[in-house]
Amino acid sequence: MTEENNVQIPEKFQKLVSEIEKMPVVELAELVKVLEAKFGVSAAAPVAVAAAAAGPVEEKTAFSIELKEVGAQKIEVIKVVRDVTAKGLKESKDLVDAAAAGASQMIKEDVKKEEADEIAKKFAAAGAKVEIK
Repeated sequence: MTEENNVQIPEKFQKLVSEIEKMPVVELAELVKVLEAKFGVSAAAPVAVAAAAAGPVEEKTAFSIELKEVGAQKIEVIKVVRDVTAKGLKESKDLVDAAAAGASQMIKEDVKKEEADEIAKKFAAAGAKVEIK
């Protein structure tokens, strides 16, 4: 038994945790994605918070956008890649195909925060997930 299994579960959550424990890993992964989409959160560890607490840090002025997941609307994502990067159809398709295969792809680098946010919104509207770094 790992230490994680010895966590005290509040009574109000025991039924829910019991149901989750019975689920196969594939269904748990799907549930996590549904909850992330429904509530606009991420199950990823909050690394940036720990780094920010370490001490004063200069405010970042240049950001990069990385395509993490393509989603179900692949053609729409290809259109956004073409729009954002001014790449040709084949280059854009290849980039999206690589991201769909699980290899994150850099979309654009050294952009201002406002532009990075706008690009992220375009990808979200197309059903894709990006990360601003």
